[in-house]
Amino acid sequence: MQPLRNLLWPKLARGLFGKPVTDPAPMVSDDMVQALRERLEETAQARLGRSLSIRQVDCGSCNGCELEINALQNVVYDLERFGLRFVASPRHADVLLVTGPLTRNMREALLRTRECTPEPCFIVAAGDCAVDGGVFKGSYATLGGIGEAVPVDLVIPGCPPTPTQLLEGLLALLEAQAAPG
Repeated sequence: MQPLRNLLWPKLARGLFGKPVTDPAPMVSDDMVQALRERLEETAQARLGRSLSIRQVDCGSCNGCELEINALQNVVYDLERFGLRFVASPRHADVLLVTGPLTRNMREALLRTRECTPEPCFIVAAGDCAVDGGVFKGSYATLGGIGEAVPVDLVIPGCPPTPTQLLEGLLALLEAQAAPG
């Protein structure tokens, strides 16, 4: 018992009294943020006449994408400054931001959410799992990517995609829809 105690206490003391181990805050260029903001504002106003409302739908993910989506609302990325906002109801949304593979249990919920969303409605598959099932592909509980149930307008790959990739993807969606054609 004595050797175990000798190994445990130093490790416990380091964990309790040492500094926390965290990643440094991401470096975000002010110029890049300003340019992104201007492009988003211009295209959202041209396309919708107002800001873009997003409803996030989790179809059975591991929550990695949700962590990155939640980071969009923190002080570093501050989604609201770009004229983008999350809404609680699909009835108020312009975009359905879907994460996770399409599970058998969530297929009906995704279809109902899409039915409740007014036109124009854009569907974004965020993360590798939403694209094709990702690491859950082939599981008995999943049907694959969300494209198996609803048409997808934009794919944002990554496991998980970074907040910057999510913002750039949403901007690309707006610019593509606002383009004359």
